[in-house]
Amino acid sequence: MELEQIEGVGKAVADRLMKAGFPNVEALAVTPARELKERAGYDKLESAQRIVEAAREALGTKFMTALEHWQMTQNRMQCTTGSKALDNLLGGGIETQAITELVGLYGSGKTQLCLMLCMTAQLKPENRGLGGNVLFFDTEGTFSSQRIHQIVAQNGSNPEEILHNIMLSRVYTSDHQMFLLDNAFEKCAEEKVKLIIVDSIISHFRGEFLGRETLSERQQKLNLYMHKLLRLAEILNLAVVVTNQAQADPTPSYGHGLTDRPAGGNILAHASNTRVWLRKAKDSKRIAKVFDSPCLPEAECTFKVTEKGIEDAEEEKDN
Repeated sequence: MELEQIEGVGKAVADRLMKAGFPNVEALAVTPARELKERAGYDKLESAQRIVEAAREALGTKFMTALEHWQMTQNRMQCTTGSKALDNLLGGGIETQAITELVGLYGSGKTQLCLMLCMTAQLKPENRGLGGNVLFFDTEGTFSSQRIHQIVAQNGSNPEEILHNIMLSRVYTSDHQMFLLDNAFEKCAEEKVKLIIVDSIISHFRGEFLGRETLSERQQKLNLYMHKLLRLAEILNLAVVVTNQAQADPTPSYGHGLTDRPAGGNILAHASNTRVWLRKAKDSKRIAKVFDSPCLPEAECTFKVTEKGIEDAEEEKDN
């Protein structure tokens, strides 16, 4: 829906909103008035509040019936991971309109799965893809175009074409991370992005906010970031995958059998729709366990990392 369709918004105001990173009414309607005031440079909060309320009125977003909500969820799509076992664990694959969180120690396969999704997300929906492009936020320097080239070539597709459709943002600070996300609404709409990957979500927040005295500020900032990601997922019907680090926990309560827990605390726990713990197994095998989801049971499966990316692990035969 065009911005000028909002009551009281003419071309000059629409241009101002576009420059501030609000490409359409949908993006504006889910933005807090205080954020609009800061990004668009309004002097008074009331002015920003009026525009946000007018956008919500134009979309009719004040209330909806449960039936309307159910109908909205029918537009969700699912993207294959390359492993049937992992897809089944996730209820069919990585889902749009949601955030999927991958948690694990170094070498557990988080980034490998993300690089595989860079290819599978571009498959047509009839081939269990999302039929769109990918936006990849790399906070740790783990993105590898060489690895994606290898995966795509091994699967018989055109590596250059797949790589061309992946937009990469190297993220250097938490402020930079927030800034890039603010501009993602317009970028995702323009580039037909259907998958956003943040690898990893927590790295800069953990590195910059040290000590208990900064914990509250860190969590508020992280909370804002996660809710912006969820807005993007819901408005544009795209999938969001974030990776998260593990940290020592003397009293584990997640049932994954390790003395570790996800970083980020309750903020990430509440904002993520599906949380998956990844860990190493024998040889190239990895074990994935859904440990928190509103609609999926706690369960686990085994897959493997190969030259082709993510594949099903062969069942071990009895001697």
